[in-house]
Amino acid sequence: MRSLINTCIYLTFLGSILLITSACENKEEQSDEESGIYPIDEEELSRNKAQIDQGLSQMKDWQDHWSKEVGDDIDGALFELTMTDSIDSMEMPEKNPILKDDPLFPYQFPHPRGDGVIDIYSYKIVTHAADDTAYLSPDAEVAWYRRDGMKERLLFMGPSGMFEDGMWLNEQEFLVFGYFHGNSGFRPMAWLINVDTHMLKQFQLVKATDDYLPQSYIKTKIKLVDLG
Repeated sequence: MRSLINTCIYLTFLGSILLITSACENKEEQSDEESGIYPIDEEELSRNKAQIDQGLSQMKDWQDHWSKEVGDDIDGALFELTMTDSIDSMEMPEKNPILKDDPLFPYQFPHPRGDGVIDIYSYKIVTHAADDTAYLSPDAEVAWYRRDGMKERLLFMGPSGMFEDGMWLNEQEFLVFGYFHGNSGFRPMAWLINVDTHMLKQFQLVKATDDYLPQSYIKTKIKLVDLG
């Protein structure tokens, strides 16, 4: 009888441990999902950091600008993954309103195979046709004006940050550089967008700066618009 009782107590104890372990694992998984961080393998992460390096090499002005701001040379190895998520893109019939006579026309990013353009500036920079002046809107978006006459909003950001530069890496992937202003200061950011799978990866630089003039890079990049 005592052996049977001991066995029951042991099984009950073992069952309790298994339940607690399972609950902890589920809680950790739920925490990761709520934070928007979904794991990717090391090979894919290395590929993404190499893509950031590719972007930095082709957008040297942005790299130099932020290297001076944070006080150190920046490269892909200094960017850490903070979020991976699917994009719930907002799609609507809308042709590209930025025509050849618009001062922002040269700053759009044509798709490598001619499927429209990516625009990261026209929502942020509001121009006055009457006197050729402009001001910065609090919000910003990354929009894809496709060849079929549809517009997809791929990214949106409020007053806490800005999209500053970008490039097509290939036919499916677009890289955006910018910054986010949070509790730790102004921090350079990189967003990798796959327009086919509608997946987004967000990276942040490990360093930040407390003092940054929000329009400083845009004013050197957008030379055909007077931002005051």
